[in-house]
Amino acid sequence: MSVLKPFSKLPGLKTATILLVEREEQFQQSLADALVEETGVTVNVRLAKSLPLPVENEESRPRIDLVVFIINLTSELSFQSAEASLKYLDAGYFLGKVCFMVTNARNTLVPTNRLDGVRKLAASLQCPLLFAEDQTPDGVSNATERLLAILKVAAGLVPMATALYLSNLTRCTVPPDIDQPSFD
Repeated sequence: MSVLKPFSKLPGLKTATILLVEREEQFQQSLADALVEETGVTVNVRLAKSLPLPVENEESRPRIDLVVFIINLTSELSFQSAEASLKYLDAGYFLGKVCFMVTNARNTLVPTNRLDGVRKLAASLQCPLLFAEDQTPDGVSNATERLLAILKVAAGLVPMATALYLSNLTRCTVPPDIDQPSFD
């Protein structure tokens, strides 16, 4: 069990690698298939249920430019797994190379405190928080476009933009009254 480091390997030419971490693997595969179809740049997609990654293939593993934690709000285990996996990332990843993607946020059965917990986690790590619709092809396509934009910057493929700068523009913030009871 080793800590994943962002700058331990050299980058590839016009290549970007993304690691999708999802406990349930429901949205992960459809998102991976859509990401690989990108034609402007070579996108390598790695899938994991949780971190740490196995040590066996560490030598052949490419540099991972962006880590995306996909959290299904209908599952408490999904949030706990993402939270537990964070300790296996080097601090350098939190300089613009980590983001959270939430699915099923519109579901009325989801407790509001679970969404608040994800928002607080993303805000405390100063990471972007994306919302995605995983049930429709358009939702998958929109999520893919947003991830590709972030991935290209994180991989250094966009001139005059850095992952840290983009992270500062898109990071999640928590309103000061989030701990106050709602009147719903």
